[in-house]
Amino acid sequence: MDYNKIVQGILDIGEAMLISGAENFRIEDSIYRMCRSYGFKKYDAFVIPTNLQITVETPEGEIITQIRHIENADFDFDQLDYMNNLCRHVCEDTPAAAELHERFLEVKGRPPQRKITRYFAAVMGGTGFAVFFGSNFTDAIVAIIVSLMIVVVGKWLSKREGNLFIYNTILSFLSEMIIVLATRNGLGAHPERIMIGIVMLLISGLSTTNGIREILQKDYISGFINIMNSILGAAGIAVGTGLAMMLMDDFNAEGFILNHSIPIQLISCTIACVGFAFWFQIRGRQVIYSGIGAFFTWGIYLIVMEIKPSNFLATLVAAIFVAFYAFCMSRINKAPSTIFLTASVFPLIPGPNLYYMMYGCLTKDVAMAVSETLILIVTCLAIAFAFNIVDIASRGIMRARKHDYRIGKHS
Repeated sequence: MDYNKIVQGILDIGEAMLISGAENFRIEDSIYRMCRSYGFKKYDAFVIPTNLQITVETPEGEIITQIRHIENADFDFDQLDYMNNLCRHVCEDTPAAAELHERFLEVKGRPPQRKITRYFAAVMGGTGFAVFFGSNFTDAIVAIIVSLMIVVVGKWLSKREGNLFIYNTILSFLSEMIIVLATRNGLGAHPERIMIGIVMLLISGLSTTNGIREILQKDYISGFINIMNSILGAAGIAVGTGLAMMLMDDFNAEGFILNHSIPIQLISCTIACVGFAFWFQIRGRQVIYSGIGAFFTWGIYLIVMEIKPSNFLATLVAAIFVAFYAFCMSRINKAPSTIFLTASVFPLIPGPNLYYMMYGCLTKDVAMAVSETLILIVTCLAIAFAFNIVDIASRGIMRARKHDYRIGKHS
C-alpha cells in the first residue's frame, strides 16, 4: 500500500468532518479507527478547531506525519453524515489509496442544498424564535424581512470577510437598523424581541456550551478556542447592534418575554429548530427528527419549571433528554449524534442572555451585564453537564453490550 496516500486520504476525511461541524472527539475517534484498520503499528492524532495532525508508524517502521491548517468551518451536516459513512466503509473494507480518494471525491461532489432552502431556513429560524420570545404578528413580518436580508448579505459577505467579529458586526448593524426603522414607521412594536430572535441566526452560544464541555473533558485548547470564538461572535453582535442604536438614538431595554401561550411556544420553537436543521444543511427525515427533539426538549423544560422553578435544573433535565435522544437517533440512523443534537437543543441556548449581557456592557448597566452573564454561564454549564452525563452513561451502555463507543490510540 502507498501509506503516504492512505494517511493523506484519512486526513482529507478528518479535515472535511472538522469543517462540516464535527466535534473534536468524533474526529479523533474516526481517525484512530481508520488508522487501526490499516494496521499501523502506532498512530497519534491532534485535533483542535484550527489544526489537524496525524503521525503514524507503518508496519514496515516508516514514520509519516501530515498536518492541515483549518481556516474556516461551516455547518454542513449532510456532508458530515456521508463522511461518517465513508469512515465506516474504510474501517470495514480498507480500500487502497486510489479507491479511498475516489470515494472521498464522491462525497465531496454531492449535490449542494437548494439555494431557496437557505431562505426558508432563515425565515423559519429567525421568525420562529422571534415569536417564541414574545413578538406579535407585525413583529414577525419584520423578522421575515431581516432574516432574508441576513441570507442575501451574509452570502455575499462570507466570500469577502472571514473574520467572525466583522461578519457579525455588519449583519447585526444592518439588522438593527432595519428593525428600528420598521418599528418607527409602525411596522412592528417590539424591536428587542425581534432582534433576539434574529440573533439566533448569528449566535455562537452553542460554541460556549461545547467549549465548557470540552474543558470538562480536559480538552483545554479546543475548549478555550470555542469559548473565545463565541465571545468574538457575541462582541460583533453587540458592537453592530450598539452602533445602530447610537446612530438611531434608540437605547431602550424593554426586555423579552416568552410567548404567553405554551402551545405557541412549542409550535414556534419546533418550527424554528426545523429551520435551523435546514440552516445546518441537514436533509431528509433527519430534519423531522430535529423538530421532534426540539418539541420534547422544550416541553420537558416547561414541565420541570412548573414542578421546580429552577432554570439550572430545568435546563439540565431537558439537555439530558436531548442528548440521550440524539444518542438513540444516531444508533437507529447510523449517523453522528451531533446531527440530531445541534438543532434540537436550540430552545435551551441562552441567546437572549448573551444579547442583554452585551447590551448591559454597551449601556454601562453593570447590574444587567453581571446578572445576564451569570445566567448565561449557569445555563451553559447545565447543558455541558447534561451532555457529559449522557456521554458517561452511553459509554457504559456500549461497554455492557461489548461494543466500541470511542477508541483511543492504544485501543
